[in-house]
Amino acid sequence: MEQHKKAFLGLSSFLGNEVDPRHADLLLFTCCLSSGLVDSTIYKAYNTFVSMQTGNTIFVGLGASNQNPRPYGWARSLTSIGCFVIGCFLFARLSRIIGARRRGSLMLSFFIQAIIIVITAALVQGGVVSSALDDSSQSITRWDQEVPIVLLSLQSAGQIVASRALGFNEIPTVVITSLLCDLMSDPKLFLLRNEKRDRRIIAFVLTLIGAIIGGWVTKATGDIAPILWLSAGTKFIVAFAWGFWKTKA
Repeated sequence: MEQHKKAFLGLSSFLGNEVDPRHADLLLFTCCLSSGLVDSTIYKAYNTFVSMQTGNTIFVGLGASNQNPRPYGWARSLTSIGCFVIGCFLFARLSRIIGARRRGSLMLSFFIQAIIIVITAALVQGGVVSSALDDSSQSITRWDQEVPIVLLSLQSAGQIVASRALGFNEIPTVVITSLLCDLMSDPKLFLLRNEKRDRRIIAFVLTLIGAIIGGWVTKATGDIAPILWLSAGTKFIVAFAWGFWKTKA
């Protein structure tokens, strides 16, 4: 009994330790890659984004004048915006309750994100939800396609909440516009050593690479599930990585 108690206390202490945020940007860079992978794929399938909410806002605006490409396309974009907001609220409250920089909090956050993507990939691959890539008619409204948008928008909020909690505001992981503005506005842009500039450039390049890979894989396979499985695997790797991350001194 005493041995079990010591093991529990050891695990509790391990998960309750704060991680050292130094070099944590390396894990956040994988989230940028994931955003590019997922957003390019989901846009191809459903004409909406699940991370980049600026584009969705414009799509909702175009829907007001009936110029969205798909019937009720504005509804998909509005769903994404709403679920992203809810996701930010939930992940932020969760990290605040547990402790934003605690190992257990970060591991739990990324495990939740990974599991959500796994569920989405399984639903699409199992045919429960249509991927819309093979739709021959643009006039048919498939409301089951809201499911992936709901799930993926919720999970994408987790990574930006984590980037804020770790103090890497220059790597929002889901936003490019402000990242580019901050990059070009940096008074130390041309200095030889500038970590924030370097992080912004890497984040932009990885998001772009993710989008390119997502586009090619979706085109080659005619399916969105492979990219979702890849993104889920990336999130699982990040979640496990927090378990080995150095503790704050």
